[in-house]
Amino acid sequence: MNRPTGPAPIRTPDQRLRVFVSSTLKELEPERRAARAAIEQLRLAPVMFELGARPHPPRELYRAYLGQSDVFVGIYWQQYGWIAPGEEISGLEDEYRLAPREMPKLIYVKQPADREERLAELVSRIRDDGTASYTPFSTADELAELLAADLATLLAERFDASRAGPAAAAEPSPASVAPTGRIPAPYTEAVGREFEVTALLTWLGDDAQRLVTLVGPGGIGKSRLAIEVARNAGAPFDRVTFVSLEHVREPEDVLPAIARELGVRDAGDRPLSEQLGVARAGRRDLIVLDNFEQVLDAAPDIVSLLTDLPDATFLVTSRARLRVRGEQVFDVEPLAVPPDPEQATVEAILESPAVRLFRDRARAADPRFDVTPDNAADIARICRALEGVPLALELASARIRALTPAAMLARLDRVLPLLVTSARDLPERQRTIQATVEWSIDLLGADAQAMFVRLGVFAGDFSLDAVEAVTSGEPWASDILGTLLELIDGSLLRQHGDADVPLFSMLVPVREIAAARFDLDPDVAGVRRAHANHYLRLALETEPLLRGATQVSALERLEAERDNLRAAFRHLFTIDEVDAVADAVWRLLLYWWIRSYLPEAKTWTEEVLDIGVPISTRTRAIALAFPSWVSLWQTDAEISTEDLERSVELFRETGDEFSEGLALTVLSLAYMSVDPPDLVVAEQRQRAALELADVQRDATFHSLFTGALGRLRALLGDPAEGAALLEAARAEAASAGDIFAESVALTQIGWARLAVGAPDPAPFLRNLDLALRLGNDVGVAFALEGLGASAASSGDLERGGELLGAAENLRTRTGLWDQRAYITYQPYVDAVLAGEGSAEFEAARARGRRMPRSAVLAIALGPEVAQPSASGSPVT
Repeated sequence: MNRPTGPAPIRTPDQRLRVFVSSTLKELEPERRAARAAIEQLRLAPVMFELGARPHPPRELYRAYLGQSDVFVGIYWQQYGWIAPGEEISGLEDEYRLAPREMPKLIYVKQPADREERLAELVSRIRDDGTASYTPFSTADELAELLAADLATLLAERFDASRAGPAAAAEPSPASVAPTGRIPAPYTEAVGREFEVTALLTWLGDDAQRLVTLVGPGGIGKSRLAIEVARNAGAPFDRVTFVSLEHVREPEDVLPAIARELGVRDAGDRPLSEQLGVARAGRRDLIVLDNFEQVLDAAPDIVSLLTDLPDATFLVTSRARLRVRGEQVFDVEPLAVPPDPEQATVEAILESPAVRLFRDRARAADPRFDVTPDNAADIARICRALEGVPLALELASARIRALTPAAMLARLDRVLPLLVTSARDLPERQRTIQATVEWSIDLLGADAQAMFVRLGVFAGDFSLDAVEAVTSGEPWASDILGTLLELIDGSLLRQHGDADVPLFSMLVPVREIAAARFDLDPDVAGVRRAHANHYLRLALETEPLLRGATQVSALERLEAERDNLRAAFRHLFTIDEVDAVADAVWRLLLYWWIRSYLPEAKTWTEEVLDIGVPISTRTRAIALAFPSWVSLWQTDAEISTEDLERSVELFRETGDEFSEGLALTVLSLAYMSVDPPDLVVAEQRQRAALELADVQRDATFHSLFTGALGRLRALLGDPAEGAALLEAARAEAASAGDIFAESVALTQIGWARLAVGAPDPAPFLRNLDLALRLGNDVGVAFALEGLGASAASSGDLERGGELLGAAENLRTRTGLWDQRAYITYQPYVDAVLAGEGSAEFEAARARGRRMPRSAVLAIALGPEVAQPSASGSPVT
């Protein structure tokens, strides 16, 4: 090892390898003792300022010590140290500066720390210095273990580099320095990445996959996952080297950074990749390259390394793909979020990796914190709102010292102000989610940056058609697919959905930044109108698809873009386009009904009348009919047959026979619900509706109207005709492939059989199957009520009570009740409550109200769970 010349050498007892340990005055005494013990345990010689001071001026003294040393060890915590008179820096910093650049430097920084500002600056510079190994530690024992391991590795690497093996005999080995690419010691336990670690280790063990790129947005946990993979790599790799590119800005600096971490000095006589190939010939290396997104132009150099280091494998983390030959991309997804807390137990919530991460990091901030039955639902909602993004969860959980989960949840209407940290040891771009995202945006090309801003108009998932609608005519949007792909590659956009209708989305923090930038767009009004027009067209095109065999896919399409439908309606209201809103809401009636969003749709149509602008005759008819219909499902809501009669007249004036038939059916239900019910008038209105449906030949609504008439005939004392009409309704729906209309008919068939004393769970089980396929919570509630009433009428009070209690809970969540005079299960409840088993039944009903959805379905399906449904598909 070359040493600078200087003052007379300070002799040590022998000529063993000398390890210089940085000095200190008032702290780190236990740690320095531990470091000395670790050095001596390896039979090396510690060189410490306190062990042999001489009456030399400080700088000459440091230089003398350092000149006789082979390795520099820096141990830092909180204090910057004393600054001598006439000096500008402390001895602590001076000795680091005086250490020769080629001397191996092992730096250990104690955590946590309230560092003096100048020491914090020094530590930051050291961390940026590519010649130093930087490792955090917490205790003296941990320091001793780390230092002993690092020194042993350093000796082994020096010995390895000096050997003249067969591979190096043909040509001289490149000059070497001590390798510094040790795997960073993680501050915390990896949570929820077990599957990914196992999968990546399998990939990396395959010789055909030598370049694996972990791709994902900032804060998703790519680096932490890479560290965990590196820590667990072991065989078949001879060595794992971690290369941080966080502070490498130029592509040409990537290969030197890799060489430095591998301990290979650039001799300058041939390309560096060839020198690396000679130095590491025959070695099975796993080389981890972290934060590659800022040096993507260096990707071809990695391809060269795949040739020059034929036994090496590379694991790269990047916000964008490298897009080179041989690359295998592994998309890093957010952590799995908990199920809907309304339907899950505390235990189920705690199984979520996102919740476990939140809990663990919150405990680090406040050791008293825990997930309890009182706060589990709020924590689940926080994790769902943050979409399982690890950095977002960590930043939010740190606020637990000042905010309860409930208070935190209340502030999540905007996530960015909450997701901030004051941690000094994090890079500036990771101290806020906003800085992390903006870092990624800055790496985009100009067209992609413009596209990112335009996508801020969207409120949730959106389709390619929607993007085309809001970017039409823009010069930067000539290659929409290519630009979207750049955003996807940059981890600012996610693509999902099926092959027919691919959908795009942004994580919540990314979407907030896009929305904020879009609000500054000079053409914001025009773009919002284009956005609204697109979703009006979507409503028009999707309406016929909500009936028949296309029903499920149409529901899923609308569900995916529901947030954008809402945003479109809100904008149209602001510009007084109320007729357009009313028409779209009315066209999507089946969607609101099946997905249990009727209360929301009611609000839209009520606002049509409240907004105070001129409206068309048809809009007024919709605004009278729709709220009245939803009110029939809601407790204590007023029912106005006069409004409904007027709605029928208005639809008739416009010549809209389909809507007139719908209004007549709602009117029939209203006459059944008044006190006392007027079943005769109700039948008249329903027959009139059925005649209009016949004209239209709409199988879906013809089935629904036929079933409604069948129920009326049964209530009027003709159960045989009622049963025949109900079966006809079911058969027509099944023939048309409309599983919603079929499920409605099945429910009514089940109740008709109960009414004549012949309980049969089969129609209700089939209805449950169909309702679950549709995502129809109200249909599930009907099925649970039917199964519960059937069980209670058969003497199984426990099962009956649990199922009816669960149905009540489900209706409370949807806000939709079958509350009127035609209510179905209440007579059975009344009969049980009047008997001896009332206490058992009520206890079971109370349990049912608290049961998670999975437990309720297990009780509902019972032994039938393994049996095929009537359609041949298993009941799920």
